[in-house]
Amino acid sequence: MENVSQIAIHANPLAILSFIFYLAIIVAIGVLATKFSSAGISEFFIGGRKMKEFVVALSAVVSGRSAWLLVGVTGMAYIRGASAIWAVAGYIIVELFLFLFLAKRLRRYTEKMDNLTIPDFFESRYKDKSNVLRIISVVIILIFMVAYVSAQFNAGGKAFGASFGLGEFNGVLVTALIVLAYTMMGGFLAVSLTDMVQAFFMIIGLLILPVIAIIKLGGWSDVLTALSTIDPEVLGSFSIDPFALSAGGIIGFLGIGLGSPGNPHILVRYMSIDDPRALRKSALIGTVWNTLMAWGAIYIGIVGRAYYPAKNLLPNSDPENLFPYLASTHLHPILFGIIIASIFAAIMSTADSQLLVAASGVVRDIYQKIMVKGKEISQKKLVLLSRVVIILLVVIALILGAVASQLVFWLVLFAWAGLGASFGPTIILSLFWKRTTKQGVIAGFISGTLITIIWNQTPFLKSLIYELVPAFVISTLMTVFVSLFTTPPPEASKELDEISAKYKM
Repeated sequence: MENVSQIAIHANPLAILSFIFYLAIIVAIGVLATKFSSAGISEFFIGGRKMKEFVVALSAVVSGRSAWLLVGVTGMAYIRGASAIWAVAGYIIVELFLFLFLAKRLRRYTEKMDNLTIPDFFESRYKDKSNVLRIISVVIILIFMVAYVSAQFNAGGKAFGASFGLGEFNGVLVTALIVLAYTMMGGFLAVSLTDMVQAFFMIIGLLILPVIAIIKLGGWSDVLTALSTIDPEVLGSFSIDPFALSAGGIIGFLGIGLGSPGNPHILVRYMSIDDPRALRKSALIGTVWNTLMAWGAIYIGIVGRAYYPAKNLLPNSDPENLFPYLASTHLHPILFGIIIASIFAAIMSTADSQLLVAASGVVRDIYQKIMVKGKEISQKKLVLLSRVVIILLVVIALILGAVASQLVFWLVLFAWAGLGASFGPTIILSLFWKRTTKQGVIAGFISGTLITIIWNQTPFLKSLIYELVPAFVISTLMTVFVSLFTTPPPEASKELDEISAKYKM
């Protein structure tokens, strides 16, 4: 079955114009941010720690969501109904905790130690002169991030190519070039500001569509009535009861939130804020935004089921096509163009952030801190090298997506879990438990990554619970266990103690 929503946009000039307007804003931001980001790698990779609370809040929120929220969660709510709420509740709660507690401590420590990256943080926290922590963490970041960027390009390419009749390959190239342009030119400032703009496109799409769809059906009571008249065999596992899910299913869905403290593209947002005290405001803004977007995604899935009771009524019988398809049939072309823009906003807000983190791993952590350690390298040269590395990473991501698309999407399935399980427990323990040791962190890195892969590839285990949950728990236990049987350097927690005492944390 041909996707009606994909025909609509390239057939309607108004939809095209609204989408081009969105792209023009994104590219303009990249151009305007170029001068600021060219000052040095601190400006290029973390905005010189000059970001305001509103920008940090929205950038942190949308960079962690990707198209998973707009396409994946809406499709999940279409299949499962209200129980899909547990898939969003976990990350909303965890990210509130991060904003209120972990973010401030991470921001103060990384400023004191002049850390620009997460590998920077680990090396300075444990006085690791061997570069082991830096190398292992960079390898983990590069493996997961490049694959993730590749998958984002492929996802954007499919939507872009089909929406404008360009073909998938051309769509991938256009998506990659757009992300490359503003990320390479404007660095972290451009990425953060475009994330803020993209956050508005995403929330407009996620709030307008369910409201209009519900009103057109006659109101919420009519939606419930329509759902109650559908044959139960057609509905399958769908239910408006949020507790119509096993305990293991609820825990697994909530466990999605455990990925947030381990994903570097979210953590660097906290490091970039100008005043750590403003993170409480960021917590409020970010949580409200997270909640509203999640609300919209869940309701789109539920009301979508009332409109299209059987999956074969959707394009390609795919529930993940619900969001654009419902929009194409219920919104004015200009608003529909915004809906398509919101999908690209979700894709780009994740791809650009991950691209920047991967580039920082190469330039800051490998080149500056290992290859030319001790040598004086000009900031302009480092920024130029960073831009070159971003181009190379985009090329690698495109090649990976072209020759190993199945591998890429397999990696994406556990990329969030792998990063969350390997970095999440080690970051938290490193900031809040001064007894943590270098050896314990290495054990956490390795066990978190391996358990994620093993669990994901074992059907019986995967059917029990989402792999992030056991991987996170085992990584935590391994970090604690090994730390208790190894001795940290005497001065390892000195700076952490000083910061805790000074700010009474």
